[in-house]
Amino acid sequence: MIYREHYIKQVREFYDSDLIKIITEIRRSGKSIILEQIKNEIKEKQII
Repeated sequence: MIYREHYIKQVREFYDSDLIKIITEIRRSGKSIILEQIKNEIKEKQII
């Protein structure tokens, strides 16, 4: 799995906000993978 830092960096500043985040792109472009990576990053921060 390729870590998509460029895309995650754009969403990172909104982690603590109440805004709804929507990621749109063409089919099979890796949206679910990016969301999974964001989820894992948030989990790691909450544990520490």
